Amino acid sequence: MHASSLAAALDRIGQVQAKLPGGVAAVIALAALGAAILPDLWLVTRHVTVMAHEGAHATMGSAMGRRITAIKFRPNADGITETSAGSVPSSIAIAVSGYLGPSLFGIAGAELISVGHIVAVLWAGLVALVLLMVPLRRSFGVVTVIAVFILLLVVARYGTLGTQVLTAYGLTWFMLVSGVREVAGLGGRAGDAYILHGLTRVPRGFWSVVWLAGSLLALGYGAKLLL
Repeated sequence: MHASSLAAALDRIGQVQAKLPGGVAAVIALAALGAAILPDLWLVTRHVTVMAHEGAHATMGSAMGRRITAIKFRPNADGITETSAGSVPSSIAIAVSGYLGPSLFGIAGAELISVGHIVAVLWAGLVALVLLMVPLRRSFGVVTVIAVFILLLVVARYGTLGTQVLTAYGLTWFMLVSGVREVAGLGGRAGDAYILHGLTRVPRGFWSVVWLAGSLLALGYGAKLLL
């Protein structure tokens, strides 16, 4: 029975699920917005956003041929991704990618949902978390990443189809909304803006505008796919 239930859960990855009505999707979007803008909730949920942020740094670093030597997370929802040495252009690309990470992961989820592979969003998230654990070093992230992984695994493995669909929508909306929230909340004080200023001499505010424009465009495009 256990093996058959696991097989059924895995079979859903390749199956097509019906999209939620636009009204329901909008309610989930409002819930995700609340999780991103309400101060007390944001103190907790922003740890998920920083995972996507550092994951984007690591993904871009790997794409640029850099070795990811360490990823660390702090209790204040700050993080750092350390890579091997490389060219200035590759360092710029890595630095730019972080604050676009949540939005890009949100777009990926919205694309999967738009073609009916809604449950696949959960399993894609699990794979992303496993990859994040590989270079993860002893830090607060050991607790947060594993906790999020377990919660997502429980839903993907044991949740009803309805619960899985709602969770996939919620996670996708949160990535899209929190991408905007993270950039708007920091502005020119964003850590990566200082790094990019040092690499390019371009003012920090320019990079904040780029990130805000990118995250807003992603939110608009993602909303079009989800609603």
